Amino acid sequence: MNIEQLRDYCLSKPDAEETLPFGPDTLVFKVNAKVFLLTGLDSHPLQFNVKCDPDKAVELREEYPHSILPGYHMNKKHWNTIIVDGSLSNKQLQGFIDDSYYLVKGKKK
Repeated sequence: MNIEQLRDYCLSKPDAEETLPFGPDTLVFKVNAKVFLLTGLDSHPLQFNVKCDPDKAVELREEYPHSILPGYHMNKKHWNTIIVDGSLSNKQLQGFIDDSYYLVKGKKK
């Protein structure tokens, strides 16, 4: 997944919007005016923050210690930073985005 694919996937979600509240280098995707994903445009490799159920967040960090970290500059209990380094599949990455989107939206699929 690259930044264009990430952007397209986030914007494919119903009612998702793209904003730049922290300046031109950080994309923020929201639903219902609440953040579900943040990413820096100058991150190499690509990385993004997503909201996650606290118990699942810990499990994912233990299972993928080099690719899933506590959320950078976020509440570490509820947010993970995902490093897109090829060790996680696009399907997994999309699943993390989906989970975050539905947690923030407040309504399951």
